[in-house]
Amino acid sequence: MEQILVGMSGGVDSSVAALLLMERYEVVGATMKLFGNTDIVTTGKTCCAITDVEDARRVCHRLGIPHHVFQFTEEFHREVIQRFADGYARGETPNPCIDCNRFVKFPQMIRRAEQLGMGKIATGHYARICRNEATGRYELLRARDLNKDQSYVLYAMTQDELARTVLPLGDKTKAEIREIAEAKSLVTADKPDSQDICFVPDGDYGAFLTEKMGLIATPGDIVDQSGRVLGRHKGAIRYTIGQRRGLGVAAEAPLYVTGKDMEKNTVIVGSERELMRDCFTVLGPNWVAIEALTGPLEVTVMTRYRDREERATLYPLPNGDVEVRLRGPKRAVTPGQAAVFYQDDVVVGGGIIQ
Repeated sequence: MEQILVGMSGGVDSSVAALLLMERYEVVGATMKLFGNTDIVTTGKTCCAITDVEDARRVCHRLGIPHHVFQFTEEFHREVIQRFADGYARGETPNPCIDCNRFVKFPQMIRRAEQLGMGKIATGHYARICRNEATGRYELLRARDLNKDQSYVLYAMTQDELARTVLPLGDKTKAEIREIAEAKSLVTADKPDSQDICFVPDGDYGAFLTEKMGLIATPGDIVDQSGRVLGRHKGAIRYTIGQRRGLGVAAEAPLYVTGKDMEKNTVIVGSERELMRDCFTVLGPNWVAIEALTGPLEVTVMTRYRDREERATLYPLPNGDVEVRLRGPKRAVTPGQAAVFYQDDVVVGGGIIQ
């Protein structure tokens, strides 16, 4: 029977993924340790917490399968945490889960699987992978349970990664997963889903960036679209596009953060109408369903995780980037977030919003 290396996060999803795959493969569990001795996470409220390693070990023992723990603290700090901090320093709002999948989880899991003599890996992500016989390409599709679909955070997967990856939860709902876990008496059956970014468990990004990453939150001016000073901010890294609360600016109508000028250290505010955009650029796209964008392409686009999709047309730019023209205005399109393109359930590709 073919062996497969299953990423075990210590949650119910990856636990059931391993259980389901035992019908077809010789399963080996693997947990990625992403934090060192100065661990930021100490609770099980987020993924990758210290206690999750033990939960994964207990599940593997219950299933009677081997369990490995791989140390990737340096890679995680460099490719995820540092990229997160660098993005905020540039005035962006990055999605670290995408960087973790792109630069750490999938490439490192595949590398370790190869070292152990295995050709495939699996995870508990809610999405589907299939091969399009007409094009010869592997495709990434939404999960059956749209409320749990994670195809957005997997858009950066390469053809080689898709060919080597199995996603056994793509056709199941979260309720079904919990029922399976309970029937097998897995310790993770009732474990709550992770909520926050794993290295910022309390959600205070500003404090994390200043206290842990050394970014300086220098106070500056809050200005309107014409540059008129309306108030003072507490450091531009503490604000994101679309933010309304905590501005400390009195106005007749609600004001929102519409932009940031990191060189001038200003936070720009305006009305909700001034938040709307119908055209933006996506940098360095990764194409999944197609080899390259050679002309205009009709798609729907999602500009943040679990956001509402919008109809759009993609236009290739000479440098390989993409211009996205929406059919109607979209609120708070945010630099640093990912724009992921779909045709029905199929992920066409995606990239980072400029």
